[in-house]
Formats: sequence, structure tokens, C-alpha cells
Amino acid sequence: MADLQDEFPADTAPAAPVGPASVGAEDLPAAAVPSGSLDRAVGLLSVHPVADGHNTLVWTLRQSPYHDIDTPDANVDTDIPRLRAGGVGAQFWSLLAPREAASADQVVSDTLEQIDTALALVRRYPDGLALALTADDMADARNRGRIASFLGPVAGRTLIGGSLGALRAFHALGVRILAPAGAPWADEGLTPFGHEVVKEANRLAILLDLTGCAPAVACQIAGASKAPVIVSHTAAAALTPHPGNVNDDVLLALRAANGLAMVTFDSAQTGDSLHAVADHLDHVRAVAGPEGVGLGASFGTEHGTPRPTGLTDPSGYPRLIAELLDRGWSEADLSLLTWGNAQRVLRDAEFTARAAQYRRPAS
Repeated sequence: MADLQDEFPADTAPAAPVGPASVGAEDLPAAAVPSGSLDRAVGLLSVHPVADGHNTLVWTLRQSPYHDIDTPDANVDTDIPRLRAGGVGAQFWSLLAPREAASADQVVSDTLEQIDTALALVRRYPDGLALALTADDMADARNRGRIASFLGPVAGRTLIGGSLGALRAFHALGVRILAPAGAPWADEGLTPFGHEVVKEANRLAILLDLTGCAPAVACQIAGASKAPVIVSHTAAAALTPHPGNVNDDVLLALRAANGLAMVTFDSAQTGDSLHAVADHLDHVRAVAGPEGVGLGASFGTEHGTPRPTGLTDPSGYPRLIAELLDRGWSEADLSLLTWGNAQRVLRDAEFTARAAQYRRPAS
């Protein structure tokens, strides 16, 4: 970890502010929301930017390594100008496993290449991005006008096999979020080794991402973990039955575990409008509580990926926040949605890790 921090030293040089503080509502695309709400949304995001739980740009860039994210490009939905216009202050860069059948060696190799791509991305754009390993790094990046960049979620399906040493090695490379879905130790319930993975993830302050887990398994992991768990990109199954959406039992388990369900902008999971996404946010907040809801848009894809109208790229975040203001969300609850809940989950995981390291050695 020290090597990573040395490679990305703190830079006190001035930088463009994170969020749309320098972007007036008139600069944003037209939206079916009152201008007063949009102005309030822009102001709120300048203070409480979005911590987005899921973006697959690293995978996309692996296919097109020469894409310049400092310049808007119609072929990809994520770049630094649109992240800033949308008020994104922290981004979890998802490290995907190959979609086709692949050997364990290939999965590990692909993940390592994506980590390399992500670290190269941060090095290439030091005025826009800052590597983040902790909640303090997240706050520091915001204060310096950078977008805090976390490595993960990473698919745990075949990544660590039966080796806790592999989990520790990926932690040393900067990975901070592990997704157990499909892993043999968490497929139909936690095996004895699966329980050890949870304990070691807690000891390392690696967040467990329950996206794609069966409801019973998700509830089991949420109950077994001493640290909060997240679902990095999902929506409410009660509104849209979809394999990637979570039911109310899982939302209640997240509430009990002080966890976080981060709502996606995948139109297959939410519906095809900004209003439909807001409906999902309303439902998740009602069941999981104001401290149990976040945002995980799943941007980072090539042109043509179906998105809800009004939320086709990260610059749409102010319109969503304006819609929630019009629905009666308080600014306090919105500050939790955008920034506070994600930072709190990270801090809680770090507190749990310090306590676990005091009590027990590595498994």
C-alpha cells in the first residue's frame, strides 16, 4: 500500500473544482424540472458530490486504450468533463471478469491488466483523478478538486480461488471492493472457507459487494460480516423484477447491517426514464432507510447502451437530484445519498479492520 501511495503523491496544486460548482444550470442539457430545483441541485452537488459505486470504463478502455477521457467523445459515455458536470467526486472503477467462459488464470490475468489500466489512468490525468484507498483519501481528493478513484468492485468468482493470500495480494494492489457472486465459496451459501473470506475481508477493510448474489446468500453475508456490505449497482425488485435487483428482504438485511444499496441507471433494471429511477430511489430509501441508499449508475460503456431518458451519461446527475428535491427529499438526505453514505461505509469498514487486526492475525 505504501508503494501505491508513494506512486501517487499528494499534490497541492490548484485544480478545477469537483462537481458542477463552475457549471450553471443553464449549461446543462434541458430537463423537465423547474429551474429553481436544478439550481439547488447544482449547489448541493458542489458541496456533497456523487460517490458513484459502479463504472466499467476501465474495461472499455482496455479495448480502446488510446481514448482520451479529458475530451468528450460520443463513442463512450464517461469522461472527466461529464463527470465534473454531473458533480461526481468519487468513482468506484469496476474490474470486470470475462463474460465468456475463461480459466482461473485468464480471470486473474484480465483483472491484473485492468488494475494496471486503472492505475495508468490515474497517472495520466493527475489534475482530474486521484487514487483512493481510504475514506480519508476520498475526502482529500474532493478537497483538492480531484475525483477519488477506487479500484473495485472486482469479481471474486474465480479470482481468489481457495487462497486468502490472493485476497491479500489484491488488497496490496489497491483493490478495496470484492464481489462474491458466483464464487464456489458463496454460491449457495457461505462455506467454511467463505466465512474465512468474509473475516479476512473485514480485517483488510475490503468491502463486500453483494451484487448478483441470491437473496438468501446476500442476507447471510450481510449477517456474517462485521463491517457494512454494499450492493454496488442494483434497483428495487419490488418495482422491476430483474435478476440484478434486490428484494425487500435484502434491503432490510442491508439496513440491519448498516449497509448500502446503490441504485443503477440500467434501464432494464429501473425503467426508461429519470422518473422511474427516482421511483426506485424512493423505494430503497423507504425500506433500507436514508442511510441505506446510494448511487451506482453503471456508466463507462460504449455508445448505444440503453439508459433512462435524462440519465444517459454522468452529466445527468443534477437533473436526478432536482427531481428528488421536487419529491420532497431533504438536503440532508440527499447529502447522504450522494456522498455521506458511501464515505460512512468506508469509514466503518476501516474501523472494523483496525479492531480485527488488534484481535487476530491474518487467516
